[in-house]
Amino acid sequence: MADRIASDHPSVQTIRSTCTETAAGVKLEVPADDRDAFPTDEIVRVVLDGTELFARVERALTGEELSVPGVYETPDLARDPGGATDRLTEWVDDHGVSAGGSVLIDVVEPEFLYGLRLPGETVYYDAREPPTDSLSEIARDLED
Repeated sequence: MADRIASDHPSVQTIRSTCTETAAGVKLEVPADDRDAFPTDEIVRVVLDGTELFARVERALTGEELSVPGVYETPDLARDPGGATDRLTEWVDDHGVSAGGSVLIDVVEPEFLYGLRLPGETVYYDAREPPTDSLSEIARDLED
């Protein structure tokens, strides 16, 4: 069984992102100073209200910032969302986050597992190790 870890645990890095409206919904903008906490153009796991989902972390067209343009049910949908339901937009609406508002991103396991929460909330995550590189490659091959 995975260990449970609180968002305020010393091993969890917390980054303040800004919620921005887009033509298709919302995205979270990550400041350039915190970009080292995320893999660029990779799929990561994101926990929303206890549910583990998937997101792609993208580099901004200009500047050094990163963004999370959506959160989806599967890694494939995170890579190519098409008409898929963006769970980030639903989560932002359900939690009353306005454009320009803050969302905290917890780095539970760097380059693998992240969590979203509102400022002032404490959230608990199931912390676990990412798969080994060889297992990750096999999983990617199976997904393709």
